[in-house]
Amino acid sequence: MILSELIQRDLIKLDMQAADKWSAIEELVDILVAAHELRIGDRQGALEAVFERERSLSTGLEKTVAIPHGAVDFVGETLCCVGVSREGIPFNSLDGLDARLIVLLIIPRKSFQAHVRTLAGIARLVRVDELRERIIAARDPDEVMETVLELESREESLDEGAE
Repeated sequence: MILSELIQRDLIKLDMQAADKWSAIEELVDILVAAHELRIGDRQGALEAVFERERSLSTGLEKTVAIPHGAVDFVGETLCCVGVSREGIPFNSLDGLDARLIVLLIIPRKSFQAHVRTLAGIARLVRVDELRERIIAARDPDEVMETVLELESREESLDEGAE
């Protein structure tokens, strides 16, 4: 599964207000609830799953990217929400930089192993400087969607050329 298959326009927030990773995760989970992707009754369970994962090992990668995620029993498919912080949010990232691009994933526990590839693919894609910088600079969710589609298409062409 690739990023463009996971994200939706109404699940992209370009002006996150969170000051720390815990409130950032909460802000993104609340977007899933507001968009009716996640039931309000499952909100706390989703938060606990992502918080537990974050406490065991930070999901802050490098180059201002974080991919907080958690596996739960109450979703049938992976839920994704993308957030951009203009100021940056401390995420205990590998390189010490604050996260500006946060991709939250709520993953069905029963198919977690299959989604490890999804996590790896998203991590690889958002490490592409041009994609990351264009998403962070985007003026609206449509621009984010167009950027992701364009760069995934370009990556796919490069992968095919390598075969």
